[in-house]
Amino acid sequence: MSSKETVFFTGGAGFIGLHVVPMLLEKDYKVRIFDNMFRGDREAVAALGDDVELIDQDVRYGGSVHAAMKGCSKVIHAAAVSINKSQADPHESMDINMIGNHNVFAAAAEHGVDRLVYCSSASVYGDPERLPMHEDDKLLPITPYCIAKRAGEDLLAYYQRRANLSWVALRFFNVYGPGQKTTAYYTSVINHFVNRIKNGEPPVIDGKGEQSMDFIHVHDIARSVVLALESEQANVPVNVGTGIDTSIADLARILIDAVGADVEPQFNPRDVLVGRRAADTTRAKEVLGFEPTIDVRTGMTELIRGQ
Repeated sequence: MSSKETVFFTGGAGFIGLHVVPMLLEKDYKVRIFDNMFRGDREAVAALGDDVELIDQDVRYGGSVHAAMKGCSKVIHAAAVSINKSQADPHESMDINMIGNHNVFAAAAEHGVDRLVYCSSASVYGDPERLPMHEDDKLLPITPYCIAKRAGEDLLAYYQRRANLSWVALRFFNVYGPGQKTTAYYTSVINHFVNRIKNGEPPVIDGKGEQSMDFIHVHDIARSVVLALESEQANVPVNVGTGIDTSIADLARILIDAVGADVEPQFNPRDVLVGRRAADTTRAKEVLGFEPTIDVRTGMTELIRGQ
């Protein structure tokens, strides 16, 4: 029998998971990935080695989750349907995100795991009333995805009270990096800009480009997950961002510099709802000992030049 601890990782074959798993292996964990492989990368999982097991199943089936979690001491729950898809098909979104959350949390409570790390989202805030966004701010989730993420945090608190489940909910801001899917709104913006810039065409920005996001590199996201798995403090939501809001206009200029093109952004004058995002990172530092290591200019430049 191996003395290594096993981490149960839902959605572990996806974009973020494939950055987290190697870090877990470095820390001498075994990993049991539980993923329906709808967006998972089977070849990448196979290349991770003998200490990684893949269970091709769906979090909607509570019996499967419960059986597969047996023998695991820690849980990372990342399986979810994306924001865009949740609006296109709210029924499927509720099924996977809400029922899936409950199946994983209930199983973790019953198995008495040491720690559950939940991949939540900064989208639970909705349109923030102030910047930077703090964990104790009002939550106004807008889409079925965001609503399920918020409900997941409430469910964790329930199982903490009922079964002493130890948890950390990580509210990820705008994640980017190698291996990202092009379907998320902001990654499609990045790809659209880069394609135009590489063709010698200017990126076209609606309004003045004042809309902003807090772009956090997937390497730092992965670090935060491992830190949350082992942190002494628990039972709180934690923002994972850089604390810096990068406007769409600034992003376009970073990408132009990364490609090395001689173009200027074009602005399409129209009324745009200016949304802004920036994380208050105080709690991440206090609870997890986490600070981001990759700034947006460095991360985006490496991403573009590595393509």
